Amino acid sequence: MSEETGKNGKGIIAFQGARGANSDMACHLVYPEMEVLPCHSFEDTFAAVRNGHAELAMIPIDNSRAGRVADNHHLLPDSGLHIVGEHYQRIRHHLLAPKGATMETIKRVHSHVHAIGQSRNLIREHGFEALVAADTAGAAAEVAEKNSIEDAAIAPPLAAELYNLETLATDVQDTDDNTTRFVIMAREPIDPDPAESTVVTTFVFRVRSVPAALYKALGGFATNGVNITKLESYITDGSFAVAQFYADIEGHPDDRMVRLALEELSFFSKEVKILGVYPASPFRKQVAAQ
Repeated sequence: MSEETGKNGKGIIAFQGARGANSDMACHLVYPEMEVLPCHSFEDTFAAVRNGHAELAMIPIDNSRAGRVADNHHLLPDSGLHIVGEHYQRIRHHLLAPKGATMETIKRVHSHVHAIGQSRNLIREHGFEALVAADTAGAAAEVAEKNSIEDAAIAPPLAAELYNLETLATDVQDTDDNTTRFVIMAREPIDPDPAESTVVTTFVFRVRSVPAALYKALGGFATNGVNITKLESYITDGSFAVAQFYADIEGHPDDRMVRLALEELSFFSKEVKILGVYPASPFRKQVAAQ
């Protein structure tokens, strides 16, 4: 990292995991001009931006096969950061192993729990023992260090180059529609122009404890014609009595219909917190057109 680039975190994008992870690949694809900063945990990734060590953070939030990245739904509201963009990335898993290994010598595969879950057909077909690692690229680094022809990693293609591993099989994921949605976080929010592109508003809310509160809270989106593209609930404490909702909608909070819908939501909610207003990824239109 150069002294000029590292000053105030400018030109640096943070991600959770080791070099070669899918988040690393996403950083290079969206911001090829930026330097990457690998972080041990998601908490460290958020802190890197919050403390000025990085300008942006690339955070996975959902996968089309494995569902939401649960940690981040809990961490986003209190991160002190704002969503300023989104990126959808097709996930490709390769089977990587040290030189000399073959499909016949492999007994164990190492990878992130989601990658293992997304590659069950390969694991079952060959009778591999699946061992969970912190992340896919970290699994590749571990396999490279072990240098055993009995161990392989399920990891992104970039990891083979970084850790000098052989590719025994490509695209071992069970389906071709395996896609992860990332959100891009920054210290300051942005205010995109709805006239230039479709705008997404992301927020979390907790409804009041009254009958039909969720139905009433969301009624304003229906009556005002605001499209909710994602709505998910999750427990915020150990009592199972308090649920928080995460939502994505199409539209800018300053749009009249969106403003009216949010006002109605606020009336029936204990708290509404906007996490970001940002341009929609072109991927949304591609999916809608299919």
